[in-house]
Order: sequence, then C-alpha cells, then structure tokens
Amino acid sequence: MLYDIAIIGGGIVGLATGLKILNERPELKIALFEKEDQLAKHQTGNNSGVIHSGLYYKPGSLKATNCIRGYHELIDFCKAEKIPFEITGKVVVATREEQKPLLDTLLERGLANGLTGTRKITLEELKEYEPHCAGVAALHVPQTGIVDYYQVALAYGRKILQKGGEIFLSHKVLEINSKEAINHIETSKEKFEAKLVINCAGLYSDKVAKLTDEQIKDVKIIPFRGEYYKLKQDKEYLVKNLIYPVPDPNFPFLGVHFTRMKKGGVEAGPNAVLAFRREGYKKSQISLPELTETLAWPGFQKVAAKYWKTGFGELYRSFSKSAFTKALQELIPEIQESDLVDGGAGVRAQACDRTGGLLDDFAIRESAHAINVLNAPSPAATSSLSIGGTVAEMALKRFD
Repeated sequence: MLYDIAIIGGGIVGLATGLKILNERPELKIALFEKEDQLAKHQTGNNSGVIHSGLYYKPGSLKATNCIRGYHELIDFCKAEKIPFEITGKVVVATREEQKPLLDTLLERGLANGLTGTRKITLEELKEYEPHCAGVAALHVPQTGIVDYYQVALAYGRKILQKGGEIFLSHKVLEINSKEAINHIETSKEKFEAKLVINCAGLYSDKVAKLTDEQIKDVKIIPFRGEYYKLKQDKEYLVKNLIYPVPDPNFPFLGVHFTRMKKGGVEAGPNAVLAFRREGYKKSQISLPELTETLAWPGFQKVAAKYWKTGFGELYRSFSKSAFTKALQELIPEIQESDLVDGGAGVRAQACDRTGGLLDDFAIRESAHAINVLNAPSPAATSSLSIGGTVAEMALKRFD
C-alpha cells in the first residue's frame, strides 16, 4: 500500500508529529513504524517526567520557542485527555559563590523567554519552598511541572488510530530506497511505500537519516546514559517538589537534581556517562561495534579531550555511590548514602558534530524525500506537540 507519509519512530516526537499531521489533513494516509513491540520504550519511557518551563534555553532558539509553545499545548492536551499532571514550580540553587553570575544569566534567559513570576528568592524563602535545601542563592520558577510522559505518548497514539492513522509495532526499518519520488521502505516484517519519510528515530536518527540522505555525514548520535537513584520512602519528605543545581554552561545537561515523580517517588540524578551501546541502560550492556563507532568519531574525540576531567567525574559517580551522594549533598546536606536505592536509567540521544560540538539546539533537516529530526533531546517531551507541529508544517507544504 502506498502511504502519503511514513513516520519512523514511536517515541513522543514521532507520535506528536503524526497527530499534528492528521489534525490538519485527516485525509492523508499515515503509517508510523516502531521497531519495539510497544510505543515510547526508550527516551520517552525513561525520563523523569518534568514539564520544562523554558528557563535554560537561548532566547529565539528552537529549544526556547518550541519549549514555551509546547508547554502550553501539552497542558491543554493533558486537560482535554484527563492525563494527571501538576504545576509544582521548582527551585534552582547556587551552592557556591562562583555560580551566582550563572544564576543571574538563567534569570535573564527565563524572563526573556516570558517566564513571568520567575524570580530570585532569599534563603529564607528557599527554606519555605524546600525546607531541607541549602545554597547561597536561588531562583523560583513557578511554571515547572510533572507528568508521566509514557501516558502522554500512549494518548497521542490512541488519537492517531482514532483519526485513521496506522501504527506498526515490531517493524524495524532496514532499508529505504527512493525511486521516482516514492520511498520504498523495507522493515523487518514487510515492505511499504510512502511519498515522504519523517525520521524521528531518536537514538538511531543518524542511522535512519543516512538511508534517505547520504549527504548527512557531519552529525552522529552519541548516547549518554543518565543513572538515577530513588529516595527511600521514609526519606521522601526531604524533597517537596523539584530542586535543581546551576548547570554547567559547557554541557547540554542539567546536573544531578531531585524530582518528585507524578507516578510516585522521588528521583535523585541523573549523572551523564557515555553509554557503551545506544540502548545501553546498564553498565553491563555493551555493543563493541557501536562503542567503536562512537570512540572513532572525530567530534567525540574532541569533546573527550577538552572535557576529560568532567567526564571522569561523571564516570566516577557512576561507579561510586558515595561520590554520587556527595554531589546530592551540595543541595540537601542531610542526604545519606543509606537513603538512596537504585533507580532506573535513561539514554539521551545527543547529536555531536565533527568539530566536537554537542548540539545544544534541536536540529531538523530536509532532503528531497525525507525530513530528519536529528537532535531532539530534553526538553523534547515538553516540546513534543510544538516540534510535531513544526515538522508537520514542513511536511504538509509538500502536499499543497
């Protein structure tokens, strides 16, 4: 069967894209392919469930504009579909004097991005928001919230099916050949045809991109595992909502923090360590071909050479619970190693260019037969409906 659009990837961005297309053009025939036997198994199903406000992102960037627009769309969707969420607010805390200028920069960005009500708070106010938190300065961000993104993604999937779209689980895309304006798609089970391919394959987005556009050789996905601990139930009182550190501006990671989860419990983390396979959720999960490919990438070699001290610190925390605890104690001094139990882990699909740049913004590229979403890590879940709308607009121009 010939489809108008084939979407590769059943995570939250692929699902949001399919939903947005069908909202605008319900007559189009849409197929979504997911290699797993369920939707949202990877980045979407393994994140901490934070509804991001848009505090961190450079004003005018794709992350800033999509996060802020997506934030409002997500909340409206959750209300309409009766998906539980909370707007909890969060504190961002400087624990050392040298972090104060960075905190000021965050405040400026937040205000520039329209986060009215975001403000500096006194240490007395910090204690009111988070009684067990310590620091030398802090911001309060009232817009931040929590939700279960797995439930959001499943709701997107249900809406796609209701609107006539088709979802094919356990269909790994193996080959795409473009002939006479038609993409011939071979999956692990069947063969399909589509006028346009939209690549939302997350951890394998660079691989899928090369199936449709051999010119994409300057970006590679580097997988970073984020490992979490959870607070024991009798210690959950130490965190009321969300507590974040001041992030290192050199990295697209937010540092170890505390998150009250909508599905219950409090997570502490994540760190950010190189995963030894693209879907390596445990230290023991290793793919020699994928690891070799990562280590051989010139961009990763430059990142490793420049930031080896930071990388070593993250790796040390991965293997040392006491070191991880020490990092957490900067925010909550009362935390003890015995208060932490093993939590889960997620793997972030972080695009890296040849020059050693870890792409800080979303990256979407068009070619003759495809649209490739090459970099969509956090806050992609918050931004999903907005990113989906952006990609849908690009796609639908081809069907006018």
